[in-house]
Amino acid sequence: MMQNTSVKGFTYGAIAAASYGLNPLFALPLYNVGISPDSVLFYRYGLAVIMLGILMKIQKQSFALHRKEILPLLVMGLLMAFSSLTLFVSYNYMDAGIASTILFVYPVLVAIIMALFFKEKISVVTMLSIGLAFWGISLLYKGDGGQTLSLFGVTLVFISSLTYALYIIGVNRSILKTMPTSKLTFYALLFGITVFGVRLKFGLALDIITVPSLWINPVCMALFPTIISLITMAKAVHYVGSTPTAILGALEPITALVIGVSVFGEQLTPRIVTGIICVLIAVTLIIVGKPLGNIIRMQLSHLKHR
Repeated sequence: MMQNTSVKGFTYGAIAAASYGLNPLFALPLYNVGISPDSVLFYRYGLAVIMLGILMKIQKQSFALHRKEILPLLVMGLLMAFSSLTLFVSYNYMDAGIASTILFVYPVLVAIIMALFFKEKISVVTMLSIGLAFWGISLLYKGDGGQTLSLFGVTLVFISSLTYALYIIGVNRSILKTMPTSKLTFYALLFGITVFGVRLKFGLALDIITVPSLWINPVCMALFPTIISLITMAKAVHYVGSTPTAILGALEPITALVIGVSVFGEQLTPRIVTGIICVLIAVTLIIVGKPLGNIIRMQLSHLKHR
């Protein structure tokens, strides 16, 4: 019975993590027909809000907010939106698989921020992890042939990772810490979509998806990284706990990398593989480390929305 429960938990965790890495699969085909990142994200956020609203209604969750929750939710929504925007724009400057791997260093950035601004102790393991992560990124930055990644693209991914790290800390350090997962996600997405609405001149600059078959892409972007990951992550944490589920999160960049190589013909070299392994090991060491245990548990109680 115990073994059966573990198998269920790891399966749910793998599904949750892998679903996070599907963004490039559904975003890049829209880019190829001229849909802008802002428009793609507007569709994704809008559809996700509708889906989450329906889910909350089915679960009979309250939509009511206290006045003191509105400002923190607005800030979290803005952080989430800018994290999504910078990541999706970076796909225009670098391979999506590498972008997703660099993005995955956000637990390392959480550790650095907590040490600098909240006097969190940094252990030897954490320092080793930080060094290993940045060494891995340096391997990704410079290719085997001496070519380097776009500095602008790498900067965008770092901003995406940083804003998501700030989102994690912000939720953990605010009144939102005890808010139900679906409700937090619903309002963060609802406030976040205003960023794309403004950038799209309140709809005047929105790129319309004219080919009916292409609508599957924004629908799947809203469904997999939102609804499916929300449900499967909650089940994984229930069956096997937060730390194993967090470690399974390594499947996120791996999924994006496999899709990038197999579907979009992105490059995979020994140097890139080594860099990816370094980043994954570094993040895993951070996750299992004691000082950041509470932050990681909090992160796992809320959905990833990039």
